[in-house]
Amino acid sequence: MAKVIKIDNSLQKRFSKKAKKKTERELVTYFLIVCEGEKTEPNYFKSFPKKIGKIIYDIDYDGGGISTLRVVEKAIELKNNSKQKFDRVWAVFDRDSFKQSSFNSAILKAKAHNIECAWSNEAFELWYLLHFHNRITAMKRTEYQKSIEDAINDKLKSKKKPFKYKKNAKDMYNLLDKHGNQELAIKWAKDLDSRINGENFASYNPNTLVYKLIEEYAHP
Repeated sequence: MAKVIKIDNSLQKRFSKKAKKKTERELVTYFLIVCEGEKTEPNYFKSFPKKIGKIIYDIDYDGGGISTLRVVEKAIELKNNSKQKFDRVWAVFDRDSFKQSSFNSAILKAKAHNIECAWSNEAFELWYLLHFHNRITAMKRTEYQKSIEDAINDKLKSKKKPFKYKKNAKDMYNLLDKHGNQELAIKWAKDLDSRINGENFASYNPNTLVYKLIEEYAHP
């Protein structure tokens, strides 16, 4: 089921020193994130720290069992028809088992409509894994769970209650923040992204552009 996440980024401005009464100026930037995943991606983005200017304030649910192309189309619809005018619009989806042509078409359509894509090949979980390892060889979706569990358990070093990865987990952001390294994840994701040449995006496995959304969220 596709998820729509609206992010209200409020940036507090400095007070006027000359005025008798101090007045506060506020600049608001609105984010719209449309996710293909049912819980994995939304739960991760919902867990972002609620700093000034970084507040997730609403989640809407629509779609269900939709393709990568439909995620982009939903983002376009909401961007064009919503009463709220969004400054940033993102579509988040995975390659999964979709055909190469469908995956590539979705990315190209997003670009044509000024929709940013945080796509992953094959899965969103690659972004998690990059917090621990510089993964440069292709992976299947079935391999991510064990790789993430091994990486986090190596940090926890707990034999009594080993970590078990669940796609609907609500604490992944906190686990990655505590035991992983986001700066390295961004660096390694950029290295993977630099290999892309042409428009056959589906052929680049592993790869994830989630880092672009993370950087824009931190610096709107």
